[in-house]
Amino acid sequence: MKNRNYEPKPLFIERMNKLLGKEMDSYIRTIKKPPLNSIRCNTLKISPEELKARLEEKGWKIDQPFNENPEMMIIQSELGPGEIGRSLEHLLGYYYVQEISSMLSVIALAPKPGELILDIAAAPGSKTTQIAAKMENTGTIIANDVSLGRLKILSSNTERCGVTNIIITRKDGIALCRKFEINNFHFDKILVDAPCSGEGTLRSSPITYKMWNPKTIKVLSRLQKFMLSSALRILKPGGELVYSTCTHAPEENEEVVNFILEEFKDKIKIENISLPIKCRKGITSWEDNNYSNEVEKSCRIYPQDNDTEGFFLVKIKRIK
Repeated sequence: MKNRNYEPKPLFIERMNKLLGKEMDSYIRTIKKPPLNSIRCNTLKISPEELKARLEEKGWKIDQPFNENPEMMIIQSELGPGEIGRSLEHLLGYYYVQEISSMLSVIALAPKPGELILDIAAAPGSKTTQIAAKMENTGTIIANDVSLGRLKILSSNTERCGVTNIIITRKDGIALCRKFEINNFHFDKILVDAPCSGEGTLRSSPITYKMWNPKTIKVLSRLQKFMLSSALRILKPGGELVYSTCTHAPEENEEVVNFILEEFKDKIKIENISLPIKCRKGITSWEDNNYSNEVEKSCRIYPQDNDTEGFFLVKIKRIK
C-alpha cells in the first residue's frame, strides 16, 4: 500500500489556491482519495463488449461511462492487491491499465489508419498502444524515448498489446526532431506528452507531494518549449499535434502554448477540442504574465470535476 500521508508543501497550496479559489477544499478532498481502477480495452485484440463479458464472468463489475468511447472502462469492484495487473486478460494484452485522463491526449489527436505519427516521449507505452489501436495497426508510429530502461518497458507493452506498426527509437526528443527536420521528414500527427512536474498525479503517486519543487517547474518549462517548438517544425501543413502534461502548473501549460503562438504566429492555430469529460478553459494570466486569448482553447482537467487525475492538453494545427 502506497504511503498516502505526505502533505502538500505550503507554496503548492498557495499556487493551487490562486487557480481554484473556493474550490480548493473539493480539490484537496479528491486528491486524498485513492484513484479509480480504470482500464482501456485494447481493440487490436478484443472488442469492448467481449472484454466486458469476460471480466464480468470473473465477478468484476465493469462500468463504461462514455458512450462514444466504450473502450474506456472503470472497474467498480473491490480488487485485491495486484489483481488488475496479473489477470489473464491483462497478460494477454486485452486491456491496458490506464488512468482516464491519460487516455484523452490520443482521443484529441484522433489518429487514423494509414497515417505517419510521431510519439516523441512514448514510454511506457499507454498512449502509443492507444494510437496503434486507433490506427488499426496500419500506417507507422515512430515511438521515441531517451531512456533505455523505459524503452524496454515500452517494447514489452507494445508486444503484449500486439502492436505491429511501430518503429522504436532511442534519442533525445529535441535532437530527434532536428534530425527529421534536416532530412525534410514530416509527420501527419505528433503527440508531445511532455515530461512534467506531475502535479496531476497526486492520487496515484502521493510521493509527488514530497518531490514537488518550484525550481523544477521552471527547468521543465524551458525544456517543454524547446520540445514543442522542435516538434512543430516537422509537422506537415494541415497536420495536427497534441501537447499534453499531467500537471496544473501554468508555466508548463499555458505559458508553453503562448510561447509557441508567439514563435510560430500565423503558421499555426489552436484547435477546439471535444472530449468525453469536463474540461475547463486555459487561463490567460498567471502571476505577472498575460497570455493570448487563443490559449483559452486549451483544456484543463481537475480531479474534483471528473474523479480523475489532473491533466492539461492543447491541440495545434500547422497551417503553413
